[in-house]
Amino acid sequence: MPKAVYFDIDDTLYDTSSFARLARKAALSVMIEAGLPLKQEEAYSLLRNIIDEKGSNYDKHFNVLTEKVFGEEKPLLIALGVITYHNVKFALLRPFPQTIPTLIYLKGKGYNLGVISNGLTIKQWEKLIRLGIHHFFDEVVTSEEVGFQKPDIEIFREALNRMGCKPEDSVMVGDKFREDIIGAVNAGMSAILVKPKLEEDEKRHIKSEKLDIEIISNIGELKDIL
Repeated sequence: MPKAVYFDIDDTLYDTSSFARLARKAALSVMIEAGLPLKQEEAYSLLRNIIDEKGSNYDKHFNVLTEKVFGEEKPLLIALGVITYHNVKFALLRPFPQTIPTLIYLKGKGYNLGVISNGLTIKQWEKLIRLGIHHFFDEVVTSEEVGFQKPDIEIFREALNRMGCKPEDSVMVGDKFREDIIGAVNAGMSAILVKPKLEEDEKRHIKSEKLDIEIISNIGELKDIL
């Protein structure tokens, strides 16, 4: 039985993908009303391309958007987009229904709980605080402070060192096959993938590598395993 359970945050503890999409579309609608000369579909496609190119942790997506459209930054449009995005994001931000009961259960069983996240430290802490779950975690380790991103084993080693745990006594829980699961396995940890439906390449990888991992549909199923 593991002594420590580490979690990814985004799409593991709460629904990141849905709220981010809604918040971005709301921001673009406000920008279009204020003079961005694009249709909603065009604007969203352009923004998605920028996010894919720059990464989700880049903090000037709307700046780049206005530069591409106008040839220069448009401070008013950028500010409107940023404010709307954050207002909608924080209004929608809430944990999965199973998250808090599961964390309470795990703490009650005596597990040490941690977070291993690819992200900016303050941003990830802000999410945990707004989700109302920050107090459950003994350690929060981010790629920004460590200098390595999942699946690099160094970020997992740092997380293990901080809680004084051995890899064989620890388990990683996450929704991303490569970053969370492969990374943890390579670091010598057990791993639990939270994913209702596997991709075909993931199935092949599990079979070919004979990966000994657990697969669950939602975080609430951890209570049946741990």
